Amino acid sequence: MSTETRHGAVFPSPTVASPPAPGAYVSQGSQFVGLYWRELLRTFRNPWVLVITIVQPFMWLAFFGSSFANVPLSDLDALLHTQIQSYTQFLLPGVLSTSMLTIGMFGSMSTIQDKRFGFMKRILITPTSKATVYLTKALGSATRGLVQIPVMIVAALAFGVRFDGDPLLWAGWILGLVFLGFGFSCFFLAVTASSTDWQTPGVISNFITMPLMFASGALFPASNFPTWMQYIAKFNPVSYSALFGRGIVVQGTADWLYLGYLALFALIMLVAGTLVASRYLKIE
Repeated sequence: MSTETRHGAVFPSPTVASPPAPGAYVSQGSQFVGLYWRELLRTFRNPWVLVITIVQPFMWLAFFGSSFANVPLSDLDALLHTQIQSYTQFLLPGVLSTSMLTIGMFGSMSTIQDKRFGFMKRILITPTSKATVYLTKALGSATRGLVQIPVMIVAALAFGVRFDGDPLLWAGWILGLVFLGFGFSCFFLAVTASSTDWQTPGVISNFITMPLMFASGALFPASNFPTWMQYIAKFNPVSYSALFGRGIVVQGTADWLYLGYLALFALIMLVAGTLVASRYLKIE
């Protein structure tokens, strides 16, 4: 503490805390918890976001799943190359997988909203790093997607689907969906990191969702595809998520290599997205 002289008297000068030096490490734990909690509150306080998140995959299950209701099971078994109770049972893992494609769009829109209304600027002038902001957005989007799982399972039960299987397998399936949703959330946030345009997330989502959804095993077996679509399906994480869940729902077995692929996909998207966001995330 320094001193200063006023009218011949000596008074101590107050000590002013200096901001962290550029590049100095600041623990991000409390910032992460606070921002992630904010993402959860924004999700569950907005009924329209929850309604859209739940209703969209439910409509796929209700309308698309019922489109084969009058087809004999023997014909469906031949078409789908497996024995099933109904097409809805076959479709459920695929619908949950494809729904994880779009949840990242909501995280991107949330980020753009924070930029345009000044919240992002107020956060980034604090010691909170861009990587922390990016991670909380991605996790918030993935968490939002998990709301669909119990709702879709109840809906499938209402359509006559019956489930068996080890709880460990079901836990693995949920974890696989988390990896898929988190990976795509990281991807969407990375490609919109420098954007402040409301339309960008929707345009990118529409451009990516349809090819990845149809060029996967989510709706039909990839073995029915032409060669060029089969090639895409081999590298499509939606295919591995759908196959992993379908093995559990339909056959009561799991190929854990699919879970490993989804974990690798999430890790690659996290690392790449963090690097992109740390450089290009703008506060304007």
